[in-house]
Amino acid sequence: MKSIKAYLLLAIAFLPLVVFSQERGIPVYSDYLTDNLYLLHPSMAGAANRNTIRLTARQQWFDVDDAPSLQTLAVNGKLNEKIGIGGILYNDSNGNFSQQGAYATFAYHLMLSRDRIALNQLSFGLNVGVMQEKLDQSGFTQPDPTIVPGAELTDSYFNVDFGMSYYYLDFYTHFTVKNIIPQNREIFDDLETDNQRQYLASAGYVIAPYGSDWSYEPSLMFQYKEETTEASIDANFKVYRNFDFGSLWGGLSYRRSFDGSEYTENLSTVESQKLQYITPFLGINYNDFMFAYTYTYQANSVVLTNSGFHQITLGYNFGESNERYHCNCPAINN
Repeated sequence: MKSIKAYLLLAIAFLPLVVFSQERGIPVYSDYLTDNLYLLHPSMAGAANRNTIRLTARQQWFDVDDAPSLQTLAVNGKLNEKIGIGGILYNDSNGNFSQQGAYATFAYHLMLSRDRIALNQLSFGLNVGVMQEKLDQSGFTQPDPTIVPGAELTDSYFNVDFGMSYYYLDFYTHFTVKNIIPQNREIFDDLETDNQRQYLASAGYVIAPYGSDWSYEPSLMFQYKEETTEASIDANFKVYRNFDFGSLWGGLSYRRSFDGSEYTENLSTVESQKLQYITPFLGINYNDFMFAYTYTYQANSVVLTNSGFHQITLGYNFGESNERYHCNCPAINN
């Protein structure tokens, strides 16, 4: 009985995070580390010297029924030297809740340098998305049908994201605001705020010793949710090795939340823990193709399961290759 009470208290402690985790749009995982920055930042549409297709499939907790899963398809490229376009389709499910959506992206790239010898580029991007969400209550118990209708509820809405990116030689930075327009989701009645704005900021630098086939990329990403003031930071380190056929790369990411939740296991001592993710990843670029695998481990004392999160990313670069930039910038030089 004590253990049941303890886990009940734990569930109550995490309830606000669970409710808000049903965020609008594509959840922010570690996809951007596997050559997929466009998923987070609309300003990256057409920023590279070739067009790209990226397909991802993510599954959490294989030993848990109806565990969170996410699939995305992202395509982007240049119309000309200054204009980029893109599109994203995604399917996100988590237990009885699911959402499907589509984004269309317009980006404008302003080259501040005279030529490609010294990359100095400022980019702006705008996403316009249409989403449909479902909350399946058909399996819920119904003590009061006026509160729990016991049906599948659906809601559709649109929203806008805006982002900026800046590349200067081997340095880069990004800033994106997601879900700019306040929207009420009817399927959650009055239980949820209409403010789902989320801010993403990241920066990194690619270190490439002269004459070496190796390069190293430390980076940081900070995310902040305006209404709940939830915040977290990613510290990342990525390594590249160039070959005649392309490149082999991998790295490690550590995510830590600044917000904690309290729990107890013995009803006498109250503990606190903050969300921590450790994510190793490995990828290969072979000619025009890309493959990557990502594993995420939740490094907390109390977790639902230890099976971790798995993700596969497949990619293809196509179209005429423009002249490569004279920089160590893998996200730009495909």
